[in-house]
Amino acid sequence: MTDTAEPTTETRASSTGSGAYAELVAGLRDANNRGHTRPLAWRRTQLEAILTMLDENEGELVRALKEDLGRPAMEAFTADIGGTRTEVKHILKHFESWATPRKVSMPLTVQPAKGRIIPEPLGVALIISPWNYPIYLLVNPIAAAIAAGNCVVAKPSELSPACSAVLARLIPKYLDDQAVSVVEGGVRETTALLAQRFDHIFFTGSTNVGRIVMQAAAKHLTPVTLELGGKSPAIVAADADLDVAARRIMFGKFLNAGQTCIAPDYVLAEASVRDKLVDKMEATLVEFYGDDPKHTSDFGRVVNEAHWKRLKGLLDTSEATVAVGGQTDEEDRYIAPTVLVDPAPESAIMQEEIFGPLLPVLSVESVDEAVSIVTGRPKPLALYVFSGSSATAADVLERTSSGGACVNHCVMHIVPSELPFGGVGPSGIGAYHGKLGFDTFSHLKSVLYKPQKPDPKLMYPPYTALKGKIVRKAM
Repeated sequence: MTDTAEPTTETRASSTGSGAYAELVAGLRDANNRGHTRPLAWRRTQLEAILTMLDENEGELVRALKEDLGRPAMEAFTADIGGTRTEVKHILKHFESWATPRKVSMPLTVQPAKGRIIPEPLGVALIISPWNYPIYLLVNPIAAAIAAGNCVVAKPSELSPACSAVLARLIPKYLDDQAVSVVEGGVRETTALLAQRFDHIFFTGSTNVGRIVMQAAAKHLTPVTLELGGKSPAIVAADADLDVAARRIMFGKFLNAGQTCIAPDYVLAEASVRDKLVDKMEATLVEFYGDDPKHTSDFGRVVNEAHWKRLKGLLDTSEATVAVGGQTDEEDRYIAPTVLVDPAPESAIMQEEIFGPLLPVLSVESVDEAVSIVTGRPKPLALYVFSGSSATAADVLERTSSGGACVNHCVMHIVPSELPFGGVGPSGIGAYHGKLGFDTFSHLKSVLYKPQKPDPKLMYPPYTALKGKIVRKAM
């Protein structure tokens, strides 16, 4: 995911800097050490409060998403508010069973004994969220951290200021302020926060900023979850249903005006169907947004002027044929949903994550060539393959590596709570959603229980030949 404001690894003290944040984190750590967040009843109350917050303030959250991103009300609900509600409800249904000690069978060598894995809270977590899905990508990890019994410092993005302000006001109103704090601000505040010692840092954003977060975390040996980005490909085989592929790729790409970390970043279509696919993409965009997408209420806007200029630069230097779209309006932060054909391979649009409503479509001679292109690049956050052949899809999945994938659809793998969501390599470290989110914010402590009797002397010195024979047979 692309950011414009990056924290540095240097500490910058201010009235809202290291001193204030050290005190903030110390207070949260004290609450955690006192066991304030451990009772399952407390966790349930907080998770229910999150749902109440979303339900009672849905209209205000939708308006904030509209102000920051021009988000249509339908997208605001499904992608941010409704998606968050679904995940929190899933956590509420299962977190008590996830928190229960897990039985583990013990080998003969330690018998008689019992083994348990006991999930325990890590302590105080820092959650830094991005601007593109400012509700979903902040509240979901907060819910996972609370379910695991942690205290939380939540840092919404300053690039979605309306959503940041609403969340900063609502979260303390609904959640326990002894355990959950919200810090607003930009680079200075994020940098000062990163100078503190946390027990886990959960960051969603760009790969470049992820490196900075990881460097800051390393000073305290703090574990991290990094949800990053990259150029996620869509491969379209000649035997794909092109009507379906066009609709689903257009939906996945132009949701939130292309500002989605798992949006298809470029399409590799077999040459025999590429032009037909592009034609169907054009028809689909008219079906979705009409002849003039600028004046529909169903298409959003680029988040700010800096991102608009970056995207305009990618478009202008692509050396591609514009198949559909291409219109821009800086004052309105508008870039039309745009399909580009055959951009220059060395152009910035083919080297950088686009993170906006521009979609390059390239021809390949075969699925094998598409796989070679994908594997020649850094591992992406998502990969999409469209084919009528399950064997072709399985072959692509076997030969490529990505954080997640869909066969014959785009972006929908983020929806099921039982499917882990995360990257691989430069597209991310760690994953969450459902039980894996609970485990991400937990230490899974191994405990072996032994009775006091019997206490055979087999393992104790002196080590005799007979003891050695018995041990070797047992092991």
